[in-house]
Amino acid sequence: MIAVVDYGAGNLRNVRKALEHIGAHVLVTSDPSALEHAEKIVLPGVGAFADCRQGLIDRNLFEPLRALAQNGKPLLGICVGMQLLFEVGEEMGEWPGLGLIRGRVVRFEGAAFQGHNALKVPHIGWNQLHIVQPTHAFVRHIAEGSYAYFVHSYHAHVEEPACVLATAHYGYDFPAVVAKGNVWGVQFHPEKSQEVGLRFLRNFVFGET
Repeated sequence: MIAVVDYGAGNLRNVRKALEHIGAHVLVTSDPSALEHAEKIVLPGVGAFADCRQGLIDRNLFEPLRALAQNGKPLLGICVGMQLLFEVGEEMGEWPGLGLIRGRVVRFEGAAFQGHNALKVPHIGWNQLHIVQPTHAFVRHIAEGSYAYFVHSYHAHVEEPACVLATAHYGYDFPAVVAKGNVWGVQFHPEKSQEVGLRFLRNFVFGET
């Protein structure tokens, strides 16, 4: 069973439907005990880092989720859910994340330019993936240059380069797919990324973590 964490935020319906489409048995839950009994966990995210973090805390999910991941439970973070995997988020102040991957979540640099136009934030739309670790199970069968759908103003600054599996370019390269052991994350929305997104979900649900 794949548990999708319901903490009052996130694109729950579309994430659930995408997982069910690939054949997963899905439970959307805010019950920490259900997370403990799940085979794998998906942490979706829409909105601001601080709000999503507080949603986990208010439902007594923050520490149990961190403990389960630290003890080896496979965990996939999506968009802000991926950002929460890191140590610190800088959106709406400075907030501790789950600390499962070393690094900070920072705003796109306004000084970055594309041609003569200032970089527009948020980054919204389809963008290409550059695979930097093609042998990892999470990017199996993902072609170089595949497109995924992004909606975000912040991105991870990863302190462990080996954790970055794929990047995308928006003014400069930023991490689009990350992994550290049993903890995986995507900055884009796989549930909105058509077959490429479904392939990432298949790799998480049915592949090795």
